[in-house]
Amino acid sequence: MYHQFTWSDVLAASSRAAWQLDDVMPEGAALDFRRPFMPEKLARIAETPGVAPDERLLLNQIRGHEYLSMFGLIEEMILPFVLDHARPLLRDDDDRVRALLGFASEEAKHIHLFKRFHAAFVRGFPVECGMIGPAEAIAAEILRHDPLSVALAVLHIEWMTQAHYLESVRDDAGLDPLFKSLLRHHWMEEAQHAKLDTLMVEALAEGCDPAGIDAAIDEYLEIGMFLDGGCKTQAELNLAAFEAAAGRPVDEADREGFLAVQHQALRWTYLGSGMTHPQFRATLGAISPAARDRIDAVAPAFC
Repeated sequence: MYHQFTWSDVLAASSRAAWQLDDVMPEGAALDFRRPFMPEKLARIAETPGVAPDERLLLNQIRGHEYLSMFGLIEEMILPFVLDHARPLLRDDDDRVRALLGFASEEAKHIHLFKRFHAAFVRGFPVECGMIGPAEAIAAEILRHDPLSVALAVLHIEWMTQAHYLESVRDDAGLDPLFKSLLRHHWMEEAQHAKLDTLMVEALAEGCDPAGIDAAIDEYLEIGMFLDGGCKTQAELNLAAFEAAAGRPVDEADREGFLAVQHQALRWTYLGSGMTHPQFRATLGAISPAARDRIDAVAPAFC
C-alpha cells in the first residue's frame, strides 16, 4: 500500500489545519512591492532575455499575480467537480461525505482569498495584468472530460501545490511576508486536499478496466495540452504587462526568447512539477503502471 490515510483520517487532519480568511488576508491588507513574490525556481526571471536587472522585480510580481490568479481559475473548476462527486453520496452520512463537503468549502474560501489578493495587487501595482479566461469557459472545457481524467488533473494540481511551497517558497526569506503567508495557508489545506483527491481517484479507478484507464489518461493529457495552450497565452499577457510596467517595449531581438523562457517557466510551474511529483506518480502506478510510464515519457517536455 503506497499510502495509509483514510477519509476519517483526512477529515480529522483538515479540522486541525483550518484557518479563517480574515486572519490570513484581512480586507485592505497591503502587499510589500519592494520585495519579490515568487521564488526564482518557479519564476525563472534571471534567465529571461530582455529584462534588465532593475526590471526583474516587476516581472517577478507580474508572475506572482498570475500565480494566485491562476489558482483562482483552477479552483473555480475544482469546486463544482468536488460537489458533483459528493452529491450521489449525500444519503451516506459518513466521514467521506463530510470530508468532501469540507474540501469544497475550503476551495470556496481559497477563491475568496485569491480575490482579496487580486484587490491588494491592483491597489499597489502600476498597470493592469491580463489573465486567461474567463474562468467559466476554462472550467467547462476541463469538466467535459471523463471524471477520472479530471480527478487526475486535480490530483496533479494538489501535489504540485505541495511541491511549490515545500521546495521553493518555505525557505525563501526574501519573499513578501504577506504573499508567503498566503501560500503557506493555502498549502496547509491543500495538503489534505491532495489526500482526499487520492482517495477520489482510487474510487473512480475501481470501476475501470485497463481500456478505461487508458482512455482516462488520454483525456488527462488532453487537459494538459489545453492548459499548455493557456500557459502560452499567459506568457504573452505577462509580456504585455511587463512592457506596460517597464514603460518600454522589449527589443524585437529578445521577444522570442522572452516568450520561450517564460512559456517554459509556466509549463514547469503548472504542468511539469505536478506530472513528476512522486506522490502523483505513485497513484498513477497503483492504478496502472502503464499509465505512470506514459506520463513519465511526456513529462520532460514540461520541465
